Amino acid sequence: MSKSKPVESRTRPEADETKTMDVPKAGKVYFGLGRDASYAAAKSGEIPVIQIGGRLRAVVPAIERLLARAGEPDAAA
Repeated sequence: MSKSKPVESRTRPEADETKTMDVPKAGKVYFGLGRDASYAAAKSGEIPVIQIGGRLRAVVPAIERLLARAGEPDAAA
């Protein structure tokens, strides 16, 4: 008789799997910004965000793509 592996029950993704985070945390982690500056950057579109219900969430993969492209030469030049 073979033993089956236990089913993992996860209600929350691991930290490295999270695709969104709150705006102040994203501003601090990725840009060294404070709370107010983080929300200002989100409002101006400098930090990519989505709204879920009444919460504004920073989109981690979009921020990481933005940072990866930051050092690349401008294609229009």
